[in-house]
Amino acid sequence: MGNRAVLEFKDQSNQPNIYLHWNGGRASVQAFLNVAKELSFRNDDYGVARLCQIIGNFFGGNLSLGVSSSSRSAGDNGVYLIKNFEIIGRRDFEGIEEIDEKKTRSMTEFILEMNNKLNVLREEMSRQEKY
Repeated sequence: MGNRAVLEFKDQSNQPNIYLHWNGGRASVQAFLNVAKELSFRNDDYGVARLCQIIGNFFGGNLSLGVSSSSRSAGDNGVYLIKNFEIIGRRDFEGIEEIDEKKTRSMTEFILEMNNKLNVLREEMSRQEKY
């Protein structure tokens, strides 16, 4: 059980895909992509890795996120086709599209704030010289 989706990136050939076990609806996926654009992530493998970091920080723990070369649908929300951190298409999805601008905006703001707070915490901890 989940709210699964796969994000298939079309910027380069053989780019890794992201598997989401949770938050695979369009409102959440759009929020993740908004953050990537806001933080000026590159449209390449490195940018996809940074997006994984942001999504993993959002989920917390050590589950619910994967990276794969497979673009096979995981069910629920199908496969989002992504280029330049924009949704350009979708396949293997027959449900009702989740368009919720308020949720997307709220999630985008929350993720950006969380990222900023993690950066502040990291800076504070680095001054302790314990590692």
